[in-house]
Amino acid sequence: MSGAARRKDCCRPPGKHLLKCEALYNEWHDSSEGRIRLALAPRFILSCTEGLLRDADALARDWGVLVHTHASENRVEVRWVRQRTGCGNIEAFDRYGMLHDRLCLAHCVWTSAREQRLLCESQAKVLHCPSSNLKLGSGIAPIWKLHQAGIPISLGADGAACNNNLDMFQEMRLAALLQKSLHGPEAMPAATVLEMATLGGARALGLDKEIGSIEVGKRADIIMVDTNNLHSTPYADPVSSLVYSAQFRCGSQPS
Repeated sequence: MSGAARRKDCCRPPGKHLLKCEALYNEWHDSSEGRIRLALAPRFILSCTEGLLRDADALARDWGVLVHTHASENRVEVRWVRQRTGCGNIEAFDRYGMLHDRLCLAHCVWTSAREQRLLCESQAKVLHCPSSNLKLGSGIAPIWKLHQAGIPISLGADGAACNNNLDMFQEMRLAALLQKSLHGPEAMPAATVLEMATLGGARALGLDKEIGSIEVGKRADIIMVDTNNLHSTPYADPVSSLVYSAQFRCGSQPS
């Protein structure tokens, strides 16, 4: 699609976009034996009208699917959202009736104490993207504090343009080390980070009854990690090795 065509498409009434979503839902949702599922993903508050956000959430409720968006990524965005809505990102989603356990919020770097309480009460999912936050200079999300408050956390990579390698092993390592720099070496233990990357991700997708951990009755959604490499030596604790030592090599098996 040309640049002009993209601009024209973006200027269409919100209802046109939601009709496209409905067509995608009807064609693809729960297809391939349930492996393909639809979520509605309005980008963030500044690129959507309040009406579009409310309508997208209403559709998601009707269909029983997730809503994925970005929130409180950097201070400039937070300032502009406050100028536009009179409150912060999380408070605005709460005002729109969107703050619920099917809302997945990428980043959440700059959240107030009140917004953190709202996240905990609603059990909305926070998707932590440490590499992206570092590359874009957005800041360090208060993930250890959010986790201790009982807010569901999972790990993400954001897009390739603001991450580049999309390596979940690197995201685990960074997620742990960044919080230790703020809260001390005992913050963000390896087991906590590994759970965020596995079962936490499954919870964010609403699939924790199916995947995310190795249990009887769940799908065999697993990978094998080769630890017979120099960077994984010495190998004492498998959880610690996965979080701090494991690497993904493009074109080969995870190692």
